[in-house]
Amino acid sequence: MKQADVSADESSRLADVLLSSLETLVATGHADAACRLAGQACAALRLSNPGVWRRFNVFLHRVTSRMP
Repeated sequence: MKQADVSADESSRLADVLLSSLETLVATGHADAACRLAGQACAALRLSNPGVWRRFNVFLHRVTSRMP
């Protein structure tokens, strides 16, 4: 397996963990904090990893659409 493939796989698994954590924050009434953290992830990943950025962006849109 190439180094780039390993890095992409690791990034995807790390994103899984982080998104799961953000979902837990939302479920426990901390949607604002989850959105702030997801926004920071989006900013960090926007240019370097568009695929993972998209996952955090989808999370943000889904959560904010349910907020008052």
